[in-house]
Amino acid sequence: MNKEKVRVISNPVVLENLCRMRDKSTDSQGVRIATRKITRCLLYEAAKNLPLVETEITTPLATFKTKTIDKDIHLIISPILRAGLIFTDEAIDILPQACIRHIGLYRDEKTLKPVWYYNKIPMDVQNPEDYYVYITDPMLATGNSLREAIRLYANKGIPINQIKCICIISVPEGIENIQKEFPDIEIITAAIDDRLNDNGYIVPGMGDAGDRIFNT
Repeated sequence: MNKEKVRVISNPVVLENLCRMRDKSTDSQGVRIATRKITRCLLYEAAKNLPLVETEITTPLATFKTKTIDKDIHLIISPILRAGLIFTDEAIDILPQACIRHIGLYRDEKTLKPVWYYNKIPMDVQNPEDYYVYITDPMLATGNSLREAIRLYANKGIPINQIKCICIISVPEGIENIQKEFPDIEIITAAIDDRLNDNGYIVPGMGDAGDRIFNT
């Protein structure tokens, strides 16, 4: 595993909410609230790569020059359904200029391979160097679904250093799986857990993220 391309965000707010979302006694509402708080922290870190431009604004006291996010870029938040939806509200609050493009993948429980059922990325990319993509999925387990999602954008010519993966809990096997094909992709996560079990679930993890978030 190339640790230089994996950024673990472990400030006290993240750690406290990781405890809450992992705890089996936390109900779905509690899991959702904790997940959103962690998501906000991770998105702030991811946004550090966005290009800035100089602008002039006027406050009630003075006019001065400062910097803001370049309005000419195309910013995409791409949640992997269904668990990745938990990122959407926070993403729109933090980055209202972003376009949300959903990716529908589910894991075949026997083969652990991803199966497509929805693709909201049938877009033309005229100037790929102007695109910045954040792919979101709470759990980076086998990495198969996330790798498919990365490939979808990489094949459109978007620079790999402008595509970031944002996951709350990751595991070494999944990270290594992604890095085999995309060694330069940056992964932003709140935790790297011990391992996968025989069923492809992260240990200690939090169980099935989708079930716990959506109470199913």
